Amino acid sequence: MIPEAPLEPAGEGHAPAGEGWFILNARDARWLDGPFGAYTRFEGEPRFPQFGFNIGVLSPGQPACYYHGEEEQEDFLVLSGECLLVIEGQERRLTAWDFVHCPPWTEHVFVGAGEGPCAILAVGTRLADAVVYPASPVAARHGAAVSAETRNPSEAYADLPPERETAYRAGWLPADE
Repeated sequence: MIPEAPLEPAGEGHAPAGEGWFILNARDARWLDGPFGAYTRFEGEPRFPQFGFNIGVLSPGQPACYYHGEEEQEDFLVLSGECLLVIEGQERRLTAWDFVHCPPWTEHVFVGAGEGPCAILAVGTRLADAVVYPASPVAARHGAAVSAETRNPSEAYADLPPERETAYRAGWLPADE
């Protein structure tokens, strides 16, 4: 039998302690906030070895990261609100329940849009770690691109302040009561 991983306090929320199955409501999870929005990964230590699963929340005009392509597949589901997707040099407007599939090396970034927060579910494999951050004029118009191409995430994000622990805020996810 696979044991249940206990939940322990982590920052302003909770995270699993060790390996095993667990149940954790997104509102009760550990959240981080920074220049690229707020998010939860639902993870503790060790991190999930095969795939990442997170919910990110963007304010209007706020990018989720820098425009990039990576060696692994990623998939996204807009849960609520509106965002702009810059993908392969094109801009696409998305709303709740739009699904985006990115095969390996698809260049992309999400930017919050509309009048309020946008929540996006992201799922991606973690079997490789190669990435490229191209200097994209389209993404740069939204503050979502590096100035010079790099394959080093530490270099791409070097000038940003660190993320900070935060409590979940009502209104980030749909159906908050």
